[in-house]
Amino acid sequence: MYDTTISDNGQLLTLTGASQPIRFHAIWLRDNAQDADTRSTQNGQRLITLQDIPNNLSISAARIQENDVKLTFLPENKTIDYPIDWLLEHSYDQKSKNNDQMCQLLSSGIQTWGNELQNEIPQADFKELKTDSNILAKWLEQISRYGFAVMNNGPKRNLALMELVDLFGFVRETNYGKHFEVRTEVNATNLAYTGMALQAHTDNPYRDPVPTLQILYCLQSSTDGGESMVVDGFNIAKQLRSENPAWFDVLTRYCAQFEYKGSEGVQLRARHPMIELTADGLLNAIHFNNRSATTFTDIPFDDMQTYYAAYRRMSELIDDPSHSVQFHLKPGMAFIVDNTRVLHARTGFSGAGERWLQGCYADKDGLLSTLASLS
Repeated sequence: MYDTTISDNGQLLTLTGASQPIRFHAIWLRDNAQDADTRSTQNGQRLITLQDIPNNLSISAARIQENDVKLTFLPENKTIDYPIDWLLEHSYDQKSKNNDQMCQLLSSGIQTWGNELQNEIPQADFKELKTDSNILAKWLEQISRYGFAVMNNGPKRNLALMELVDLFGFVRETNYGKHFEVRTEVNATNLAYTGMALQAHTDNPYRDPVPTLQILYCLQSSTDGGESMVVDGFNIAKQLRSENPAWFDVLTRYCAQFEYKGSEGVQLRARHPMIELTADGLLNAIHFNNRSATTFTDIPFDDMQTYYAAYRRMSELIDDPSHSVQFHLKPGMAFIVDNTRVLHARTGFSGAGERWLQGCYADKDGLLSTLASLS
């Protein structure tokens, strides 16, 4: 049984009957009203600006009617219904429910991992992804949760990766084109096009914004080596903070500089902290790419020694096999990574045999939009 009370000045509504009283400000309630005059019934977008709400707004009356709270606002003399379930879901008063999340640095729905995920790699069959929306939704949810997933049994034909992207979003075109070929090259302009091993890294930190998804699709694989590896950068950040908060702090506070100028007419530069936080302190992105890092000049003299100690330890943690998951891409297989979180790598491979991957970039908002729609 729920009840309501209004503060003497009409600025606060208190809802009782839940596990503890929940308070709402009058301005918040009016701004977030869901009625047809305030929100579009077609797309949910707000139809008013904050200036349309009277500055002397107050709640003059409140009553419970079935599953709604009916509120009357002055000076508009406007009555609006608020479903109790909606108020409970959007409560911002008792935020203790998020304390554990804040301590762990993670947004809701994120699960960090290390090598223990080796036997539970998130994966799905291409044909099932195309024909079963439930399987597609589960696969996309795993990408959102773990930051990567594998696709099996895809078509072994040129540009098949575009069919995979079409399942959830759109390709982001870059100076590499709509897609890029990962084959060994003579005088390669990018070390990814050689047979050398690559340390786990995030792609394109020299862009702003960086591509948020990367897809690598295997078409040929008969070389010795070239194992793919992924590392959860959020897990690395958590461990670094646990070991040495000062090291974590210095990598979040100062920007590293990244640069790419291997192709004629292209010179890309960007600044990002290696560990990027949101304004409220949650992990937002990892930017780690030793090959693309240029000279660091934005770290004050007094903090440079600490910065390099933190940078070295982060690199050691990334290289630690206990933090990585490894798999061998066969023709028709692909994997997708959240490029703002999960670092990817490969072992070196011999010049004998054939190794042909195609890659492209996409954006996470399209994936999350598709997931939300399917859900």
